[in-house]
Amino acid sequence: MKYIMLIYQGAALERQAALSEEEQKQVYADYQGLNQTPGVTPGLPMGLPESATTVRVEGGKTLATDGPFVGTKEAVGGWLILEADDLDAAIEVAARVPAARYGGAVEIRPSQVYW
Repeated sequence: MKYIMLIYQGAALERQAALSEEEQKQVYADYQGLNQTPGVTPGLPMGLPESATTVRVEGGKTLATDGPFVGTKEAVGGWLILEADDLDAAIEVAARVPAARYGGAVEIRPSQVYW
């Protein structure tokens, strides 16, 4: 089964910035290790929420708003696709995401095709 893993940074960015240089290198190495895990298709890191533009269509009109439209402090900071046997295997990979250790979270969703 394919899973989409959304990486929510939360406080992780601030906590990681306070780490020693050696600890920060380990965080980058951990992300590299995830990207090299069999079954993982890495996504691109995302810009900060402040750089987002949110688009809606209301009454046939396109509305673009500066900034994110999220009802949470934890904005998505990245994503990856994982081919795993089951949810338990996906959880094991998600637990290796550094953001999950430093105050963020990883949301796992089964991939679905609607067309």
